[in-house]
Amino acid sequence: MKSLEFERLFEALPSPYMVLDSDLRYVAVNRAYENAVMRTRTDLVGEKLFDMFPNEGEGGRRLTASFEEVLKSGAPDTIAFIPYEIPRPTEAGGGFEQRYWTATHTPLKNLEGEVEFIIQNTIDVTEIVRLKEASSVPFRAVPSELALLKHAQNVEEAYQTSVSQAEEFRGLFRQAPGMIAVLQGSDHVFTFVNDSYSRFIGGRDTIGRPVRAAIPEIEGQGFFEMLDEVYSKGRSFSGEGVRVMIRSQAQSEPTEAFIDFSYNPIRDAAGEISGVFVQGFDRTESIRAAQRQRVLIDELNHRVKNTLSTVQAMARQSFRNIRDPEEARYAFEARILALSQAHDVLSARRWEAAGLSVLLRQELADFDPARVRMVGPEVHLASKSAIALAMVFHELATNANRHGAMATDTGTLEVEWTVSKRGVRRHLAVTWREAFEDGAERELTSGFGIRMLRRIIEGELAGTLSLDLGDSSLICRFDVALSEVDEFEISAA
Repeated sequence: MKSLEFERLFEALPSPYMVLDSDLRYVAVNRAYENAVMRTRTDLVGEKLFDMFPNEGEGGRRLTASFEEVLKSGAPDTIAFIPYEIPRPTEAGGGFEQRYWTATHTPLKNLEGEVEFIIQNTIDVTEIVRLKEASSVPFRAVPSELALLKHAQNVEEAYQTSVSQAEEFRGLFRQAPGMIAVLQGSDHVFTFVNDSYSRFIGGRDTIGRPVRAAIPEIEGQGFFEMLDEVYSKGRSFSGEGVRVMIRSQAQSEPTEAFIDFSYNPIRDAAGEISGVFVQGFDRTESIRAAQRQRVLIDELNHRVKNTLSTVQAMARQSFRNIRDPEEARYAFEARILALSQAHDVLSARRWEAAGLSVLLRQELADFDPARVRMVGPEVHLASKSAIALAMVFHELATNANRHGAMATDTGTLEVEWTVSKRGVRRHLAVTWREAFEDGAERELTSGFGIRMLRRIIEGELAGTLSLDLGDSSLICRFDVALSEVDEFEISAA
């Protein structure tokens, strides 16, 4: 098809279309768009959209966000309902006119796959919002509805000649991502609900029923009272992230949800209030995500403080009564590294749990595998227990490397652990057994390493610790109670 034919097709489309470049500057508009915004293409082409139609309110922010999403994702975006004031030309009296629109934004990409243009198709739904000339039968498939749509959609008169085409337009509302409902009369009888609204309330039958009968569980939450005031006084209500207890399934108990909503009065041709136009959006997941993020931030702050306290204690003990500053510095850095490695293990699992065997293998990685044996079931430890035991294993491994089994050519190390239930709690019992036959004399001295073991096991983990040094062996036994999270994570090796 020749270019001219495409231009004719674009021009003949009864629905308003415009094309913007990536700077949101007009490239082309059709005649229907000119009529809708009361501007000629000479006025528009080459100008920026928001220079011609400025809006610093909610409508402008939502429109900007939609364009940015299309440019960023390269996918179409639809705004099911948006209020947007447009300036009237001087010859039309000047000032601003409040209009309501549905807008679909479709990207047009270049050969490199980048969004080069945005095509906007808009539908002026102002008259549907106001429900002029249809106060008695809103949103019903009868001839008066066709008259309403024809009046509301002057730019689409060619499409308003049959019931099927009206149904197609109504389908736009039914499939809109936001929730839409129309309530009629002082009892707020449902005359229309779209698919999103129906899903939110569990697919229950609402058409022809008063809101108090259709959704009785929201009694006492303030929504009925707001609807009454909208109908009696013409006052609009809106809210963001409002909590509501509602049944999402038939016969189920009400559950917590969060919504953005607005209630606006519907007026008939005489200006009398005939109903309420309801808009909403389910914000439950985003609100809960924000709540989870707040919990995670609080938990992170708590962990950072605990980590700093641990570092402070290690620094204080490492550099107290030192004889060799270089050795003290080396010991302190090694402990910091062990703490960092434990954090890495937890970070890899989003701070949910860390395997006991993983922590052990990490600390014993520099030893000859042929001289090391580990026996025990896999136990996934919560962050507090994981960091604490990582420091315990580091102190034991450091001692073994400098003074114990790994300091000799023939020494061996065996680590064995078991999990048993005592009362309502499970307990982790660990035996660290070093064997050496070099004949060297060794003795247990109450240095920083042993003090740290006792502080962590007996203090932080409220467990028991015993150390037994013989002529050819060192045995360290400790027993700690697992937390509820640790217990949940236990699995067989």
